[in-house]
Amino acid sequence: MSAPAEHETDAAVIGRSRREPEAFALLYDRHAAALHRYVARRLGDSAADDVVAECFLAAFGRRDRYDLARADARPWLYGIAANVIGKHRRAEVRLLTALARTGADLVAECHADRVDSRVTAAALQRELTAVLAGLPAGDREVLLLIAWADLSYAEVAQALAIPVGTVRSRLNRARSKLRAALAGQGPALEREELCR
Repeated sequence: MSAPAEHETDAAVIGRSRREPEAFALLYDRHAAALHRYVARRLGDSAADDVVAECFLAAFGRRDRYDLARADARPWLYGIAANVIGKHRRAEVRLLTALARTGADLVAECHADRVDSRVTAAALQRELTAVLAGLPAGDREVLLLIAWADLSYAEVAQALAIPVGTVRSRLNRARSKLRAALAGQGPALEREELCR
């Protein structure tokens, strides 16, 4: 008897979906919301639905090539999303440039956050998004996968098919540029929301 679906690893779900394609829906149920939030922060809410749909469509088509030794499919899914986002990079840079001009990140803000941090965040957000827009694509990709998708260095390396050392060096470059751009900005920088 197989384990209940909610206790199956992602790899087990993918393996089962090779025989029962409808089982793949469980992978969507587990990861689509987090992936959508990540993509929405990268490209905006209007593009997120399409990118996430494209990501899961690609994942479904590639499920026969998934390495079932990897229990957690998050790095694989974020890697696919990174490739799809790559197609939308120009839109991402335009969004970051607009955020730099306006200082409003409507995707990430909730009411309580707006009330508590509006004064300090508004001052930093324009500079921060301008720096993000100016980062090389590889450095920005690594930084945002760690900061916004909460992936580990190893998961980012797996997602982008690069060595962990490359992840570390790209992240170090991105952090250095952020710190230099935001130097002397006071307590808001100490939170290091993107520089942890």
